[in-house]
Amino acid sequence: MRVYLPCTLPELARAVETGELGPAPLTGYAVTPALVEWYASGDTEELEYVALTEAARASLRMLVDDPAAPPRRVVVAAEVPDGSLPHNGADLREKARVRLTEPIPMTKVAAVHVDDLRATGDVKAAVAALPDADQGDDDARFTVDGAEAHELLWYATQEIPDILDS
Repeated sequence: MRVYLPCTLPELARAVETGELGPAPLTGYAVTPALVEWYASGDTEELEYVALTEAARASLRMLVDDPAAPPRRVVVAAEVPDGSLPHNGADLREKARVRLTEPIPMTKVAAVHVDDLRATGDVKAAVAALPDADQGDDDARFTVDGAEAHELLWYATQEIPDILDS
């Protein structure tokens, strides 16, 4: 099963250095039964895009917590055994959220999705606006939406060193 893990560039560098994403528990996003039920008309590809988008939003929140990190959202796509992802049903707003109880070895990483360098201005503005957006400020929400309008770029695992050098 494919799981999408929110990340930052410094976290990705640590994962490369240690050989795993962790420590556990980790929050990820995947095609859960709740997501399938909610998005009944979507095919697997559409549902995976929803999970990827949720992970990108979580990455943006990680950037709020790490102001020194470069302003680029990062999502790591990894393969985990089917049935190993208990759905976190406590938050019905995030139907794709799952909790991983073990670190993810880098050998299980399938790809990395990262903002283009041209998105950094919008991502930086979104990071600054996110607390106000969470409080219901419509202008701040518009700013956050501006970052979310950028599509993440797909990178193969062998390109991770290039991502970290950019």
